[in-house]
Amino acid sequence: MINRLKMEDQLSHLLQRFSLSAGVFHVGQICGIHHFEQDATHGHVHLIRRGPAQLIEASGISTTIEEPTLIFMPRPDVHRLITDERQGADVVCANILFGLGGCNPITTSLPSVVQIKLVELPGAEALLSLVDEEAFTPQSGRQAALDRLCEVLMIRLLRHCLAHGLTQRGALAGLADPKLCKALHAMHSQPARSWLLSDLAAEAGMSRARFAARFREVTGQTPADYLAAWRVLVAQDLLRGGRALKNVALDVGYGSVSAFSRVFARHVGHTPTVWQRQGKTT
Repeated sequence: MINRLKMEDQLSHLLQRFSLSAGVFHVGQICGIHHFEQDATHGHVHLIRRGPAQLIEASGISTTIEEPTLIFMPRPDVHRLITDERQGADVVCANILFGLGGCNPITTSLPSVVQIKLVELPGAEALLSLVDEEAFTPQSGRQAALDRLCEVLMIRLLRHCLAHGLTQRGALAGLADPKLCKALHAMHSQPARSWLLSDLAAEAGMSRARFAARFREVTGQTPADYLAAWRVLVAQDLLRGGRALKNVALDVGYGSVSAFSRVFARHVGHTPTVWQRQGKTT
């Protein structure tokens, strides 16, 4: 059994680095066919309060939702929601953004579509009562309140994914592992440290060989590759916040700007200077 407090601490650490923001753009009834275009930055949430509704994915896979269900598409391709022309369906729709958007450890750890019945998500009904109150009662701060409530709902969804093994390879899959999560926390909290494989294995309480094999099996990366990718993501966040390049290089564990720039370019496709100049956000 995963230590729940530890698991939630790890999720908090990720969300501090890749802050969650939601933008609710519809609450109420929809009828007929609704198209949603591909978005390289934002994910989509569709909360089906009353169905039925049919979800058509870009691949052509069709799913009919009969019960109240939360649908999260972290990397949304083109998709459609189809409801009865007359009866319609009651839905809440929102855009979801994690930090820089696009590729990040949270969204890349999830399947293309996450579907959770509301009865399986503790506290969801209480949150939805507040959503209804805000949505249908004209008052100041309405949009901000709806967005914050949706963010809380997303955090509960991520907890559910961790606790029930709904993650795929990546950071969230690693955090769901009771031993690997300790090594991941060490890397996340101290990216500048010169981590050796033996150090990380000791954090996980495993031998070097077992740790290396287990880490790659669960996350899909070697510990060294994961650490380098994490450092680049942290660096992007710091650069976006206006921190000087030479200081960022030191902050994420590189002794020189040139060494940091080589690693950054290998992961991002551009040097930090070019990435900043072009306004890259993914």
